[in-house]
Order: sequence, then structure tokens, then C-alpha cells
Amino acid sequence: MHNPRYMEAPGPFDARYLAFLETIAQLRPRLHRYCSRMTGSVMDGEDVVQDALFEAYRKLDQYDDSRPLAPWLFRIAHNRCIDFLRKRGVRVEAETTAMNPDSVIPANPPALDVSRAVEQLVMSLPPKERACVLLKDVFDYTLEEVAELVSSTVGGVKAALNRGRSKLAALPEPEKSHRDVSPELSRLLHLYVDRFNRRDWDGLRELISADAQLRVVDRFAGPIDEAPYFKNYERQRVPWRLAVAKVDGELAIVVLRQHRDEWRPDSVARLEVIDQHIVRIVDYGHCAWVLSAATSVVMADPS
Repeated sequence: MHNPRYMEAPGPFDARYLAFLETIAQLRPRLHRYCSRMTGSVMDGEDVVQDALFEAYRKLDQYDDSRPLAPWLFRIAHNRCIDFLRKRGVRVEAETTAMNPDSVIPANPPALDVSRAVEQLVMSLPPKERACVLLKDVFDYTLEEVAELVSSTVGGVKAALNRGRSKLAALPEPEKSHRDVSPELSRLLHLYVDRFNRRDWDGLRELISADAQLRVVDRFAGPIDEAPYFKNYERQRVPWRLAVAKVDGELAIVVLRQHRDEWRPDSVARLEVIDQHIVRIVDYGHCAWVLSAATSVVMADPS
């Protein structure tokens, strides 16, 4: 155990772990883009990616080194997306109907213009069709690869693609994302932003539950009173301010950074409110790809 050469020589798991770190560094924005389109939220998408990467790390000793790592990670992320949608109450009839061997495939299924608009439109599809269209038409996986990722057959993937493409081709334009906005959440978010921008930390703490939880993605998770969260913002040198915005239709906090004479959205945070108090803050400030993946960021009216 004290042999220096033994300590320096990378073992099989060390090599696997290093490959894992290198792959997720390159793949993570793509994983997030996929999970965001599957869940309909750039913030839910990042949460799903986090869960998927944690699961992959725990199962790393089971990974077959002879196979590519990226498809393995995508499959874990896909399964996490399906679990998320099921828990959210989304029906997944397409999970079984796409598997039927007697599906009729047209000779020339409709082609799609691959664009951000298509990615937004896929939310109108059932999960199986949504996944197949994203993986094939947006991420350019082969039919065989898609079949493996979604635990289907090539025939099932072709059928799901045909149905999904036909539905998308019939839609005139991307539908706007509409979500019910809680008046309580809206009021507290605007109060939070006002006091944050004035650096009124005492007033800010009045809005936050004593046992509130904080998650700064990739940095910290735990009680907010155990983290220098507000001080970290106060110490930042680049001018910043907060605003309430609808990010893909969901009310959230957006951090704006000053670039010359212009304020630009830089990152996003989600607040959970119960009984007129903030009980949870999730800050995605260290994940630059989250907000950039949003299809719309609209500043909310303070009134």
C-alpha cells in the first residue's frame, strides 16, 4: 500500500473516473439541452441532469469500458426524464404504443426544419415521440442508437418519429408556454428582488423561513444560514442586479450583469414559497448553459 509506484499507477477505476469527468465536461450542455426539452423547463432540466450524473457516478463501477460513455449517460438522463414526467403526472401512452410491430410507416415521412422552434414545439408531443424527435432530428443519433437509448426497437422509433413529425408539421407556430402564476409567489419574488437590489439583507431574511434550504448548483447544498450566500453576491466586482422574469413561462429570479451600458440576463434562480415565506432557493449561477438554453426570457411587470 505504501509503494510509490503503486500509488502513482492509475487503476481501471481511476481511468474510468477520469474518462467520466472528461466526458461530462464536454457533454453536460447537450445533456441539459435534451433534459430541458423533455421536461419543458431549463431549471427542471438541470435538476434532472444533476440526478442523472449522480446516478451515473454511483454506477460507474458497473460501466462497460468497451462501450462509448456518452450514450450511457444519455440513457440514464432519458430514464430520469421519464421518471420526472411520470411523477409530474404526464401520461405516457406513447411508451407502449410506439412499440407495436404492426405500425404503418409512410415511404416518405415529413421532414422537419431543425431549429429552436422545433425544440420548443416538441413539448406538445407525448414523451416517447418527444424523445425520438429530439434524439434523431436535433441530436442526430442513428435509429439504432435512439432505439437503445429509449429502450425500444428500430420499428418503434420509426413509428414514434412518424407520428411526432406529422404532429409537428401540422402545427402553425410554436405555442407560447403558459403557466399559472401564484400571486403569493409573484409578490414575494418582487419583494425579494427589491430588497436584494438594495442590499437590505436584514429585510431579505424576513422573507425567508428560518429552516430554508439553499442549493447553489455545483457548489453548495444545505441550510441557508450555513452559507455566505448574500455576502458572496455583495463581494462580486462585476455590476449586477436582480429582476423577476418569466423563463420559458415560469416565474423566476434572473441575475442581470452589466455589459457597458446594457444589462443582460446572466443566470437564473428558482424560489419555492410556502405560507408567505421562502423555504427553498436553487441558484444556477455556476451553470452558464441553463439560462442560455431558454427559448424565452421576459421581464415581469413589478405591478
